[in-house]
Amino acid sequence: ALATLAELAETFVRGGAVRRSGLAAEALSRAADPAQVRQLRLVLRLLQSRVVNLVLTGHPTPFRDRSPAERERVLLGWASSRFPLRRSAFQAFRKLLTFLAYADPGPPGVANPVHAAIGYVPDRPPVTTQLATIRPLDVHAPASPTGPAGDITLEADVVIVGSGAGGGVIAAELTRAGRSVIVVEAGPFLDEAHLPTDEMDAFSRVYLNHGLLTTWDGSITMLAGSAVGGGTLVNWMTSIAVPDDVRADWVRDHGLDGIDGPAFDADIAAVEGELGVAPTTVIPPKDAVILRGAAVLGWEASPTRRNATDCGECGSCPFGCPRGTKQSGIRAHLATAAASGARIVDRARVTRILLESGRAVGVEAAVLVADPATGEPVPGPSADPLVARTRRLIVRAPQVVVAGGALRSPGILLASGLDHPGIGRHLRLHPVAVVAGLFNDPIDMWRGTMQAARSLEFSRPDGDRNGYVIESAPGHPGLIALALPWESTDSHADLLGRIRHVGPLIAVTRDGGAGRVRLTGSGRARIDYALDDRGVATLRHGLVSMAQLVRAAGAHQIVAVGTPPRWHGRSGFAPGQEARSFGVFEDALRSFDFAPNRGSVFSAHQMGSVRMGASVADHPCDPDGRLRTRAGQPVTGLYVGDGSLFPTGIGVNPMITIMALARRVARTVIAEGRAPG
Repeated sequence: ALATLAELAETFVRGGAVRRSGLAAEALSRAADPAQVRQLRLVLRLLQSRVVNLVLTGHPTPFRDRSPAERERVLLGWASSRFPLRRSAFQAFRKLLTFLAYADPGPPGVANPVHAAIGYVPDRPPVTTQLATIRPLDVHAPASPTGPAGDITLEADVVIVGSGAGGGVIAAELTRAGRSVIVVEAGPFLDEAHLPTDEMDAFSRVYLNHGLLTTWDGSITMLAGSAVGGGTLVNWMTSIAVPDDVRADWVRDHGLDGIDGPAFDADIAAVEGELGVAPTTVIPPKDAVILRGAAVLGWEASPTRRNATDCGECGSCPFGCPRGTKQSGIRAHLATAAASGARIVDRARVTRILLESGRAVGVEAAVLVADPATGEPVPGPSADPLVARTRRLIVRAPQVVVAGGALRSPGILLASGLDHPGIGRHLRLHPVAVVAGLFNDPIDMWRGTMQAARSLEFSRPDGDRNGYVIESAPGHPGLIALALPWESTDSHADLLGRIRHVGPLIAVTRDGGAGRVRLTGSGRARIDYALDDRGVATLRHGLVSMAQLVRAAGAHQIVAVGTPPRWHGRSGFAPGQEARSFGVFEDALRSFDFAPNRGSVFSAHQMGSVRMGASVADHPCDPDGRLRTRAGQPVTGLYVGDGSLFPTGIGVNPMITIMALARRVARTVIAEGRAPG
């Protein structure tokens, strides 16, 4: 199977296939569900079967014995197949193998030659001398050098599961109120001196599922942080509060009284103040595309507001900020909480909430066992060297706040036996469509402010579509390589060879459909999501709008991410011919096929899987974040405090809104908890 994987790697991107296939096999073993791994291994075996090749392609020659052109035809046949499994296999291998080709920095001491070939020279910013002051509890050493790791038991007034946008705010608010707090985080703590410095290392260490997170069918690629600080460590800092019309919907349709009033205004203002949110002042070329194109078209567009102070414009945001100027949840909230006595346990995956007589009494977690000298994981008892050893952690607390994010909080609740039927349902993803314009002047999308401009021209629903925001899509080569369409080895290489001139935009859509999070037999989260008709209409509208925007900004070629079409502007067009050509392109975008694994769809915002509201039947949490049972009774001492609470998608970057809702939940936890002292 590994040899076949290498042949696939060489077909997608020439060179380095043996190394890439090994990296891919290791990544799949670490990140994918066993059932998905078995399915992909089956595909690799079938590719070598003469009988299967005869049935699928009309010729018995195994994949490894085919010419490069024949291999391309096989893969393109998968990409356009009417059978979902073939399309899913194509996209799984395409995304992984193209990402690794361009994200891999190379083996020690040997730079990846593709980086020089495409002109990728990232900035190497200096590390701040004011490192984050958090020091997680030292609970990772084995109980003895050779013996079994023993259990650990801790106690607090409140235990918070997760340290992202919601968990960090709640920790700060509770410690400010005098409560003893323990924060349990599945990912690692990394101060500025130990952050990743390249794309592959970042995805492996600080993103959920090592950056290989997709819906179960592989059709939507999702990015979510998995480290102390959560998504606030690696996001692009765009700080937009929930729109007023969404707040009104939440009050009218979901019974969130007061969410449209001055109290929530004050919560938003408070978190913006803590984060130092202010308008962007430096506009790099990729964001100038939005402002320039919008000015030509007469559309609304303006610089974004971001949570940064004295930003160095280095483009390292997706890896964490080595300068310490990004006001992440670590700097704005967790450091404050830690200074007031909060204890943080990193690399500890909560497996269940402890419940006694309908009351939350703590959590159980599996703590990674690490070598005290190196910090590296100690291998576990299984034969698989990638499976690390763990020890059990019990945190006893009369109040538990689950803030693991919309993709992990539902699984923890389900694994704990919570029975409200809405847990895991109503997942929103803000599906993202991408359009890339090619320009004469360099764009260098990996440099400068990550997102410095946006357009709200189409942010409100209209007719048969939902609202969406147009933003720039900054990226380093691996991410853009898996996003750009693959029509052949040469065409993909040609696009990546011009990557310095690529200016990608994204349409972040407010989805009205919904997905679901549930548990697989292996205990992992299974994420299912299907676009509804309005969602497809919104993505298509976004494709057309972004194409118009980059054309107005001067793009001479436009690529819709996913399958073709493309548009080429030419100076030799006869009068009116270019406009007619672009009109044909627009029509193609209006019918763009978003069936699963045909067009590429992404998500960096996940919300709504344990939503809050007044309806006992429809909302697992009440309007203040208390968890309910199937019968509608509150589970004493158990709360949710993250983006899972959103009753709907909001259509803009959710960090500010998550933090504001977390303040609301924190007040409830404080009011219902035991007094300090």
